[in-house]
Amino acid sequence: MSFIPIKGRKARVLVFGSGGVGTMAAYALEKGGMAEVTTVLRSNFKAVTESGFKINSIDHGLDISWSPTHIRNAKDERHCSDNASQPYDFIVVATKNLADITPGVASLIDRDVISDTTAIVLLQNGLNIERPIVDAFPYNPVISGVPYIGAIESPPGTINHVNHDELIISPFRNDNIPCKLSEDAAMNFQEIYGSCPNVTCIYERSVEKARWRKLLYNASYNTIAAILGMDTSRMRASEFIIDDLVRPAMKEIQATARQVSGVHLTDDLIETVIRQDNYKAFFRPSMLQDIDKGKHIEVENIIGEPVREAEKAGVETPTLRVIYSLLKALQFKIKIVEGLVEVPTSGEKLKYGTSRTRGG
Repeated sequence: MSFIPIKGRKARVLVFGSGGVGTMAAYALEKGGMAEVTTVLRSNFKAVTESGFKINSIDHGLDISWSPTHIRNAKDERHCSDNASQPYDFIVVATKNLADITPGVASLIDRDVISDTTAIVLLQNGLNIERPIVDAFPYNPVISGVPYIGAIESPPGTINHVNHDELIISPFRNDNIPCKLSEDAAMNFQEIYGSCPNVTCIYERSVEKARWRKLLYNASYNTIAAILGMDTSRMRASEFIIDDLVRPAMKEIQATARQVSGVHLTDDLIETVIRQDNYKAFFRPSMLQDIDKGKHIEVENIIGEPVREAEKAGVETPTLRVIYSLLKALQFKIKIVEGLVEVPTSGEKLKYGTSRTRGG
Protein backbone atom coordinates (compact mmCIF):
# COMPACT_ATOMS: atom_id res chain seq x y z
CA MET A 1 0.00 0.00 0.00
CA SER A 2 2.06 2.88 -1.31
CA PHE A 3 2.07 5.56 -3.95
CA ILE A 4 5.19 5.05 -6.03
CA PRO A 5 6.85 8.26 -7.26
CA ILE A 6 7.18 8.34 -11.03
CA LYS A 7 10.83 8.42 -12.11
CA GLY A 8 12.43 8.00 -15.49
CA ARG A 9 9.19 7.69 -17.46
CA LYS A 10 5.97 9.45 -18.26
CA ALA A 11 3.01 8.95 -15.96
CA ARG A 12 0.38 6.56 -17.26
CA VAL A 13 -2.95 8.39 -17.08
CA LEU A 14 -6.42 7.14 -17.95
CA VAL A 15 -9.10 9.80 -18.53
CA PHE A 16 -12.79 8.98 -18.31
CA GLY A 17 -15.03 11.67 -19.78
CA SER A 18 -13.77 13.34 -22.91
CA GLY A 19 -16.16 16.21 -23.30
CA GLY A 20 -14.93 19.77 -22.89
CA VAL A 21 -13.36 19.52 -19.42
CA GLY A 22 -11.92 16.01 -19.83
CA THR A 23 -10.42 16.70 -23.24
CA MET A 24 -8.73 19.91 -22.13
CA ALA A 25 -7.36 18.05 -19.08
CA ALA A 26 -6.01 15.26 -21.29
CA TYR A 27 -4.49 17.82 -23.65
CA ALA A 28 -2.80 19.71 -20.79
CA LEU A 29 -1.42 16.49 -19.29
CA GLU A 30 0.18 15.42 -22.57
CA LYS A 31 1.30 18.89 -23.69
CA GLY A 32 3.23 19.27 -20.43
CA GLY A 33 5.38 16.34 -21.51
CA MET A 34 5.13 14.34 -18.29
CA ALA A 35 2.18 12.06 -19.06
CA GLU A 36 1.03 9.47 -21.57
CA VAL A 37 -2.76 9.62 -21.76
CA THR A 38 -5.40 7.07 -22.64
CA THR A 39 -8.85 8.59 -23.15
CA VAL A 40 -12.06 6.61 -22.93
CA LEU A 41 -14.52 7.84 -25.55
CA ARG A 42 -18.21 7.14 -26.01
CA SER A 43 -20.40 9.29 -28.29
CA ASN A 44 -17.40 11.02 -29.88
CA PHE A 45 -15.39 7.83 -30.49
CA LYS A 46 -16.03 7.69 -34.24
CA ALA A 47 -15.30 11.39 -34.82
CA VAL A 48 -12.06 11.37 -32.82
CA THR A 49 -10.66 8.11 -34.16
CA GLU A 50 -11.26 9.34 -37.72
CA SER A 51 -10.09 12.97 -37.40
CA GLY A 52 -8.73 13.60 -33.90
CA PHE A 53 -9.92 16.41 -31.67
CA LYS A 54 -10.30 19.90 -33.11
CA ILE A 55 -9.52 22.44 -30.37
CA ASN A 56 -10.05 26.19 -30.24
CA SER A 57 -8.57 27.33 -26.96
CA ILE A 58 -8.18 30.65 -25.18
CA ASP A 59 -5.03 29.20 -23.54
CA HIS A 60 -3.43 27.14 -26.30
CA GLY A 61 -4.51 28.65 -29.62
CA LEU A 62 -6.95 28.05 -32.46
CA ASP A 63 -7.40 25.29 -35.03
CA ILE A 64 -5.42 22.71 -33.06
CA SER A 65 -5.63 19.12 -34.31
CA TRP A 66 -4.73 16.67 -31.55
CA SER A 67 -5.12 13.03 -30.60
CA PRO A 68 -4.16 11.47 -27.26
CA THR A 69 -1.52 8.74 -27.22
CA HIS A 70 -4.15 6.03 -26.77
CA ILE A 71 -7.91 5.97 -27.41
CA ARG A 72 -10.26 3.41 -25.95
CA ASN A 73 -13.88 2.83 -26.76
CA ALA A 74 -16.11 2.91 -23.68
CA LYS A 75 -17.49 -0.44 -24.84
CA ASP A 76 -13.99 -1.98 -24.87
CA GLU A 77 -13.65 -4.77 -22.31
CA ARG A 78 -9.85 -4.59 -21.92
CA HIS A 79 -8.40 -4.09 -18.45
CA CYS A 80 -5.67 -1.73 -17.24
CA SER A 81 -3.31 0.34 -19.38
CA ASP A 82 -2.10 0.07 -22.95
CA ASN A 83 1.53 -0.22 -21.85
CA ALA A 84 2.56 -3.78 -21.01
CA SER A 85 -0.52 -4.31 -18.81
CA GLN A 86 0.89 -2.04 -16.12
CA PRO A 87 -1.55 -0.29 -13.76
CA TYR A 88 -2.31 3.35 -14.38
CA ASP A 89 -0.59 5.88 -12.14
CA PHE A 90 -3.66 8.12 -12.25
CA ILE A 91 -7.26 7.55 -13.27
CA VAL A 92 -8.88 10.90 -13.98
CA VAL A 93 -12.67 11.07 -13.87
CA ALA A 94 -14.12 14.05 -15.73
CA THR A 95 -17.58 12.64 -16.38
CA LYS A 96 -20.79 14.14 -15.09
CA ASN A 97 -21.42 13.10 -11.50
CA LEU A 98 -24.92 11.61 -11.70
CA ALA A 99 -25.54 10.31 -8.20
CA ASP A 100 -29.17 9.41 -8.98
CA ILE A 101 -28.31 7.45 -12.15
CA THR A 102 -26.70 4.01 -12.28
CA PRO A 103 -23.99 2.89 -12.82
CA GLY A 104 -22.02 5.33 -10.69
CA VAL A 105 -18.42 6.48 -10.89
CA ALA A 106 -17.08 3.56 -8.85
CA SER A 107 -18.60 1.03 -11.24
CA LEU A 108 -17.29 2.99 -14.22
CA ILE A 109 -13.63 2.75 -13.16
CA ASP A 110 -13.70 -0.49 -11.17
CA ARG A 111 -12.10 -2.75 -13.80
CA ASP A 112 -9.16 -0.36 -14.26
CA VAL A 113 -8.27 0.03 -10.57
CA ILE A 114 -6.09 -3.07 -10.41
CA SER A 115 -3.56 -1.75 -7.88
CA ASP A 116 -3.67 0.39 -4.74
CA THR A 117 -0.79 2.38 -6.23
CA THR A 118 -3.26 4.02 -8.62
CA ALA A 119 -4.46 7.45 -7.52
CA ILE A 120 -8.02 8.40 -8.46
CA VAL A 121 -8.49 12.04 -9.52
CA LEU A 122 -12.00 13.46 -9.49
CA LEU A 123 -12.39 16.49 -11.77
CA GLN A 124 -16.08 16.82 -11.04
CA ASN A 125 -18.56 19.27 -9.67
CA GLY A 126 -20.43 19.21 -6.40
CA LEU A 127 -20.21 18.40 -2.72
CA ASN A 128 -19.27 15.13 -1.00
CA ILE A 129 -18.34 13.47 -4.31
CA GLU A 130 -15.27 11.76 -2.83
CA ARG A 131 -17.01 9.66 -0.18
CA PRO A 132 -18.40 6.90 -2.45
CA ILE A 133 -14.98 6.53 -4.11
CA VAL A 134 -13.19 6.08 -0.78
CA ASP A 135 -15.84 3.51 0.20
CA ALA A 136 -15.29 1.59 -3.05
CA PHE A 137 -11.48 1.85 -3.12
CA PRO A 138 -10.41 2.22 0.53
CA TYR A 139 -6.66 1.85 -0.05
CA ASN A 140 -6.20 4.09 -3.09
CA PRO A 141 -5.27 7.76 -2.80
CA VAL A 142 -8.18 9.97 -3.84
CA ILE A 143 -7.43 13.42 -5.26
CA SER A 144 -10.15 16.02 -5.33
CA GLY A 145 -9.91 18.40 -8.27
CA VAL A 146 -11.94 21.56 -8.71
CA PRO A 147 -11.68 22.76 -12.32
CA TYR A 148 -12.42 26.37 -13.24
CA ILE A 149 -12.72 26.18 -17.00
CA GLY A 150 -15.25 26.95 -19.71
CA ALA A 151 -15.08 24.31 -22.43
CA ILE A 152 -17.81 23.00 -24.70
CA GLU A 153 -17.79 20.03 -27.07
CA SER A 154 -19.93 20.80 -30.12
CA PRO A 155 -20.11 18.99 -32.50
CA PRO A 156 -18.56 15.68 -31.33
CA GLY A 157 -14.77 15.94 -31.33
CA THR A 158 -14.70 19.75 -31.53
CA ILE A 159 -13.77 21.60 -28.32
CA ASN A 160 -14.34 25.31 -27.82
CA HIS A 161 -12.38 26.41 -24.74
CA VAL A 162 -13.41 29.95 -23.74
CA ASN A 163 -12.31 30.47 -20.10
CA HIS A 164 -8.78 30.05 -18.68
CA ASP A 165 -7.90 26.60 -17.33
CA GLU A 166 -7.36 26.79 -13.56
CA LEU A 167 -7.36 23.59 -11.53
CA ILE A 168 -7.29 23.29 -7.74
CA ILE A 169 -5.86 19.97 -6.54
CA SER A 170 -6.20 18.60 -3.00
CA PRO A 171 -5.69 15.24 -1.30
CA PHE A 172 -8.92 13.87 0.15
CA ARG A 173 -8.71 12.58 3.71
CA ASN A 174 -8.87 8.81 3.85
CA ASP A 175 -8.42 7.26 7.29
CA ASN A 176 -7.49 3.89 5.74
CA ILE A 177 -4.13 5.14 4.44
CA PRO A 178 -1.44 7.55 5.71
CA CYS A 179 -2.14 11.21 4.93
CA LYS A 180 1.28 11.53 3.31
CA LEU A 181 0.31 8.95 0.71
CA SER A 182 -2.57 11.07 -0.53
CA GLU A 183 -0.55 14.27 -0.25
CA ASP A 184 2.33 12.86 -2.31
CA ALA A 185 -0.06 11.65 -5.01
CA ALA A 186 -1.79 15.04 -5.18
CA MET A 187 1.49 16.97 -5.36
CA ASN A 188 2.76 14.61 -8.06
CA PHE A 189 -0.37 15.16 -10.14
CA GLN A 190 -0.14 18.92 -9.62
CA GLU A 191 3.42 18.89 -10.95
CA ILE A 192 2.43 16.87 -14.02
CA TYR A 193 -0.61 18.99 -14.88
CA GLY A 194 1.09 22.26 -14.03
CA SER A 195 3.98 21.52 -16.38
CA CYS A 196 1.73 22.49 -19.29
CA PRO A 197 2.30 26.09 -20.43
CA ASN A 198 -0.58 28.55 -20.03
CA VAL A 199 -2.56 26.57 -17.45
CA THR A 200 -2.78 27.14 -13.71
CA CYS A 201 -2.68 24.16 -11.35
CA ILE A 202 -2.67 24.91 -7.62
CA TYR A 203 -2.12 22.48 -4.75
CA GLU A 204 -4.16 23.09 -1.61
CA ARG A 205 -4.13 20.89 1.48
CA SER A 206 -7.91 21.07 1.90
CA VAL A 207 -10.48 21.02 -0.87
CA GLU A 208 -13.41 22.34 1.15
CA LYS A 209 -13.03 26.03 0.40
CA ALA A 210 -12.48 25.40 -3.30
CA ARG A 211 -15.57 23.22 -3.54
CA TRP A 212 -17.79 25.72 -1.73
CA ARG A 213 -16.39 28.53 -3.84
CA LYS A 214 -17.21 26.58 -7.03
CA LEU A 215 -20.72 25.98 -5.70
CA LEU A 216 -21.28 29.74 -5.62
CA TYR A 217 -21.40 29.50 -9.41
CA ASN A 218 -22.74 26.00 -9.95
CA ALA A 219 -25.63 26.17 -7.49
CA SER A 220 -26.74 29.49 -8.96
CA TYR A 221 -25.74 30.27 -12.56
CA ASN A 222 -25.40 26.64 -13.67
CA THR A 223 -28.72 25.54 -12.24
CA ILE A 224 -30.76 28.64 -13.10
CA ALA A 225 -29.42 28.69 -16.67
CA ALA A 226 -30.65 25.10 -17.08
CA ILE A 227 -34.11 25.98 -15.79
CA LEU A 228 -34.45 29.15 -17.88
CA GLY A 229 -32.67 27.90 -21.00
CA MET A 230 -30.56 31.06 -20.98
CA ASP A 231 -26.83 31.86 -21.22
CA THR A 232 -25.14 33.81 -18.42
CA SER A 233 -24.68 37.01 -20.45
CA ARG A 234 -28.40 37.38 -21.10
CA MET A 235 -29.08 36.60 -17.45
CA ARG A 236 -26.75 39.46 -16.48
CA ALA A 237 -28.35 41.77 -19.03
CA SER A 238 -31.77 41.22 -17.41
CA GLU A 239 -30.44 42.41 -14.00
CA PHE A 240 -33.50 41.07 -12.15
CA ILE A 241 -32.45 37.46 -12.70
CA ILE A 242 -29.23 38.27 -10.87
CA ASP A 243 -30.92 40.29 -8.13
CA ASP A 244 -33.87 37.96 -7.52
CA LEU A 245 -32.37 34.53 -8.20
CA VAL A 246 -28.61 34.27 -8.71
CA ARG A 247 -27.38 36.45 -5.84
CA PRO A 248 -29.91 35.03 -3.30
CA ALA A 249 -28.79 31.49 -4.22
CA MET A 250 -25.16 32.51 -3.75
CA LYS A 251 -25.94 34.06 -0.38
CA GLU A 252 -27.52 30.80 0.77
CA ILE A 253 -24.41 28.86 -0.31
CA GLN A 254 -22.32 31.45 1.56
CA ALA A 255 -24.33 30.93 4.76
CA THR A 256 -24.26 27.12 4.45
CA ALA A 257 -20.49 27.00 3.84
CA ARG A 258 -19.86 29.11 6.95
CA GLN A 259 -22.13 27.03 9.18
CA VAL A 260 -21.21 23.55 7.86
CA SER A 261 -17.50 23.87 7.12
CA GLY A 262 -16.33 27.13 8.67
CA VAL A 263 -15.55 28.39 5.15
CA HIS A 264 -15.94 32.15 4.74
CA LEU A 265 -16.97 33.26 1.26
CA THR A 266 -17.00 37.05 1.17
CA ASP A 267 -19.58 39.36 -0.35
CA ASP A 268 -16.85 40.69 -2.64
CA LEU A 269 -16.25 37.15 -3.89
CA ILE A 270 -19.95 36.80 -4.70
CA GLU A 271 -19.83 39.97 -6.80
CA THR A 272 -16.71 38.68 -8.57
CA VAL A 273 -18.37 35.34 -9.39
CA ILE A 274 -21.44 37.13 -10.73
CA ARG A 275 -19.18 38.79 -13.33
CA GLN A 276 -16.63 36.02 -13.89
CA ASP A 277 -17.80 34.69 -17.26
CA ASN A 278 -16.52 36.47 -20.34
CA TYR A 279 -19.61 38.50 -21.24
CA LYS A 280 -18.89 38.38 -24.98
CA ALA A 281 -18.86 34.56 -24.90
CA PHE A 282 -22.60 34.31 -24.06
CA PHE A 283 -21.58 31.20 -22.15
CA ARG A 284 -24.02 28.32 -21.70
CA PRO A 285 -23.06 26.49 -18.47
CA SER A 286 -22.64 22.72 -18.46
CA MET A 287 -26.06 21.90 -17.04
CA LEU A 288 -27.75 23.95 -19.74
CA GLN A 289 -25.64 22.17 -22.37
CA ASP A 290 -26.89 18.85 -20.99
CA ILE A 291 -30.52 20.02 -21.12
CA ASP A 292 -29.96 21.15 -24.72
CA LYS A 293 -28.79 17.62 -25.58
CA GLY A 294 -31.47 15.82 -23.57
CA LYS A 295 -28.85 14.43 -21.20
CA HIS A 296 -29.10 13.79 -17.46
CA ILE A 297 -28.07 16.67 -15.20
CA GLU A 298 -25.95 16.79 -12.03
CA VAL A 299 -28.79 17.47 -9.62
CA GLU A 300 -27.80 15.76 -6.40
CA ASN A 301 -24.14 16.75 -5.89
CA ILE A 302 -24.51 20.32 -7.13
CA ILE A 303 -27.76 21.29 -5.41
CA GLY A 304 -29.12 18.34 -3.41
CA GLU A 305 -26.09 17.91 -1.17
CA PRO A 306 -25.82 21.63 -0.25
CA VAL A 307 -29.54 21.69 0.56
CA ARG A 308 -29.24 18.59 2.77
CA GLU A 309 -26.13 19.92 4.53
CA ALA A 310 -27.93 23.23 5.14
CA GLU A 311 -30.95 21.46 6.58
CA LYS A 312 -28.79 19.47 9.01
CA ALA A 313 -27.05 22.68 10.08
CA GLY A 314 -30.28 24.65 10.49
CA VAL A 315 -29.59 27.06 7.61
CA GLU A 316 -32.61 28.36 5.67
CA THR A 317 -32.27 27.93 1.89
CA PRO A 318 -35.61 28.87 0.27
CA THR A 319 -34.11 29.79 -3.11
CA LEU A 320 -31.95 26.67 -3.35
CA ARG A 321 -34.90 24.48 -2.38
CA VAL A 322 -37.05 25.80 -5.24
CA ILE A 323 -34.14 25.39 -7.67
CA TYR A 324 -33.61 21.82 -6.41
CA SER A 325 -37.27 20.89 -6.94
CA LEU A 326 -37.35 22.36 -10.45
CA LEU A 327 -34.16 20.51 -11.44
CA LYS A 328 -35.50 17.23 -10.05
CA ALA A 329 -38.58 17.79 -12.23
CA LEU A 330 -36.39 18.32 -15.31
CA GLN A 331 -34.43 15.17 -14.44
CA PHE A 332 -37.70 13.26 -14.02
CA LYS A 333 -38.77 14.30 -17.53
CA ILE A 334 -35.48 13.03 -18.98
CA LYS A 335 -35.83 9.74 -17.09
CA ILE A 336 -39.32 9.26 -18.56
CA VAL A 337 -38.04 9.89 -22.10
CA GLU A 338 -35.20 7.38 -21.59
CA GLY A 339 -37.47 4.75 -20.10
CA LEU A 340 -35.86 4.87 -16.66
CA VAL A 341 -39.19 5.80 -15.08
CA GLU A 342 -42.47 4.15 -16.02
CA VAL A 343 -45.53 6.32 -15.49
CA PRO A 344 -48.50 4.11 -14.52
CA THR A 345 -51.56 4.30 -16.78
CA SER A 346 -53.78 4.00 -13.70
CA GLY A 347 -53.48 6.32 -10.73
CA GLU A 348 -55.25 4.12 -8.22
CA LYS A 349 -52.13 3.39 -6.12
CA LEU A 350 -50.54 6.82 -6.49
CA LYS A 351 -50.59 9.55 -3.85
CA TYR A 352 -51.94 12.07 -6.34
CA GLY A 353 -53.43 9.67 -8.84
CA THR A 354 -57.14 9.72 -8.02
CA SER A 355 -59.67 12.48 -7.67
CA ARG A 356 -60.91 13.46 -4.22
CA THR A 357 -64.53 14.19 -3.51
CA ARG A 358 -65.02 17.92 -3.07
CA GLY A 359 -65.84 18.77 0.52
CA GLY A 360 -68.84 20.82 1.64
